[in-house]
Amino acid sequence: MNAPYHGKITHRRVLGIAIPIVVSNATIPLLGAVDTAVVGQLGAAAPIGAVGIGSIIITTVYWLFGFLRMGISGMASQARGRSDSAELSALFCRSLIFGFIVGLFLVAMKEPLAWAAFLLSPASPEVESMAAEYTSIRFFSAPAAISIYGITGWLIAQERTRSVLYLQVWTNGINIALDFLFVLELDRGVAGVAEATLIAEWSGFALGVWICRGALANGAWRKFSLIFDMVKIRRMVSINVDIMIRTAILEAAFLSFLFFGAGFGDVTLAANQVLLQFLHITAYALDGFAFAAEALVGLAVGARTRSCLRRSVVLTCIWSVFLVLAFSAAFAIAGPSIIDLMATSPAVRIESRQYYLWIVAAPIAGVAAWMLDGVFVGATRTRDMRNAMILSFLIYCASLWAFLDPLENHGLWLSLTILNLARGIALGIRYIELERTV
Repeated sequence: MNAPYHGKITHRRVLGIAIPIVVSNATIPLLGAVDTAVVGQLGAAAPIGAVGIGSIIITTVYWLFGFLRMGISGMASQARGRSDSAELSALFCRSLIFGFIVGLFLVAMKEPLAWAAFLLSPASPEVESMAAEYTSIRFFSAPAAISIYGITGWLIAQERTRSVLYLQVWTNGINIALDFLFVLELDRGVAGVAEATLIAEWSGFALGVWICRGALANGAWRKFSLIFDMVKIRRMVSINVDIMIRTAILEAAFLSFLFFGAGFGDVTLAANQVLLQFLHITAYALDGFAFAAEALVGLAVGARTRSCLRRSVVLTCIWSVFLVLAFSAAFAIAGPSIIDLMATSPAVRIESRQYYLWIVAAPIAGVAAWMLDGVFVGATRTRDMRNAMILSFLIYCASLWAFLDPLENHGLWLSLTILNLARGIALGIRYIELERTV
């Protein structure tokens, strides 16, 4: 293997990792926007709300296991820092095995999971019925979707983000094309959106395994004693359980945001779903620099090089702040026009405009949290991430109690903004200790 720090940590190296992720992630919120826009052409609020609730439920369940991407990224980048190629191959195999076990379990449990989710949802019967149809189809993609998390993390750890770009563009491109075919041409409605995603995710899994075929070339996949090394499995479980708890709490916050919004009516629910696409666009763009931080920080920790750790954090944060300011300015200028493209319902357009200034402020409030997540993943300091999330969620709950009744949906957006601010502050405090230990 090449020396992990061949050359300096430069702006060019950071951008070389980040830009393919920024481009690839741009297709993810684009996919959500297309999903929303396609069903929005039906001219009613209920299908938009149904796709919103259905996709949030599926994303919540799947992303509970998103720790696989983050855990594999941190561990693989540190293994690369130690020049341990055998462990890199073993980590890839473990991620696929785990993805399929969990995915098949979710397929078997899809009906109870959907029932539990809708029990918590205060949406109208029409929205709930459509969303149930959506989730019953989407759950069959679970083994592929969760395995892709591990594949992506493994590629990021090796700075192979162009491969991540190819994988993402392929998957989301197929999804978008099938959206138009199934919904607008074949009139499949909400079910068509779900079927498009199901097909796209399985095709993406197949492509991902082919891209990573080099991980199997050294024959390590035949060494069961290496793949099932209990010491390393226990470490993987410990890291991933902390991330899972953190992710579950974060998803609970977003799920509560959606459900509280649904309590204000189908139109407000649809408006919030439209506006959340702006927030997703920012978060997915920032992931490019957060993932760069994961790879470079993990290498620094594996090689035990404090100066490289500090420089990696500084450079990735500089670029993330620049990007956030650009997005906030763009949303302030073009926000209402983008809303009109995403929804044809006059009621949804009017409602969205009442709250769109929150998506101008939200990126600035969340930049520290998004970037420091990447730093702590690379360092595998997952206990700090878990504890910071618990504290921030308690602050979020207090904000809901204080602001939801008097400010209604404005109070909901304010509470979400406070959640992200609290996360950034809590992780920033712990970073000092992180650097000291390297």
